[in-house]
Amino acid sequence: MIFFALIRDLGRSLLAAFSALGSGTLILWDALLGISMRNAHAGKRIWDQLALVGYESLPIVLITMLFSGMVFGLQIAREFVLFGAGQFVGGVVAVSMARELAPTLTGIIVAARIGSAFAAELGAMKITNQIDALRALATNPIRYLVTPRLIASAIMLPLLTMYANVMGMAGGALVAINSGVSYQSFLNSATLFLDAYDLFGGMLKTMVFGIIIAITSCYIGLNTEGGAAGVGRSTTSAVVWSIILLYGSNFVMSWLLWAR
Repeated sequence: MIFFALIRDLGRSLLAAFSALGSGTLILWDALLGISMRNAHAGKRIWDQLALVGYESLPIVLITMLFSGMVFGLQIAREFVLFGAGQFVGGVVAVSMARELAPTLTGIIVAARIGSAFAAELGAMKITNQIDALRALATNPIRYLVTPRLIASAIMLPLLTMYANVMGMAGGALVAINSGVSYQSFLNSATLFLDAYDLFGGMLKTMVFGIIIAITSCYIGLNTEGGAAGVGRSTTSAVVWSIILLYGSNFVMSWLLWAR
């Protein structure tokens, strides 16, 4: 009986997962169609979301990447210097930042800060019937609410990643220089190993991360039920599922971009 109960629960979970995937895909498609729709107030809504996702997230991204770069530099600089490979520290830090650390950490920060905000705002609108009010006014809630958030996330995450790369490399350089690696050696190594493909590949990853965060958070927010407690559950679920999907997509894109 326990075995059949497990099979039943697994089947229900799979059906729920495929249903959510299908619904999320439809929301993404509708939101993309909304990009081509002209609206007198669309520019202001997009600008507000750009400021929320980008400008207001920049300080925490810079602080996080500074210390992340310092920790990463601390872990490798002394060992490389010990084995006489100090001239490679800059290249390792630069490539690691551009390909993985800066995109992934930026995505996690935005998922935690912005994904929760998207889900909470749309969830509150759902339980107070504001979504139904938009439909009653012949306004598509996906194009009105999701499209600006999708545009802002897809644009601002790559820009945040650019700043994250600079700050992370600066943190790594500070620690590496303190560990015995010269500034010129660090810079020469970073210039030698890092190329434009690594930088743009990392930024492409964060554009996908932005789309995932926006659609996942908005989907969960739009399906909120259960009053104020439901908003809290949706906020938590949005962050958890955004980060899970972010990690999964990060592996796939890393494999496609660099491991093949």
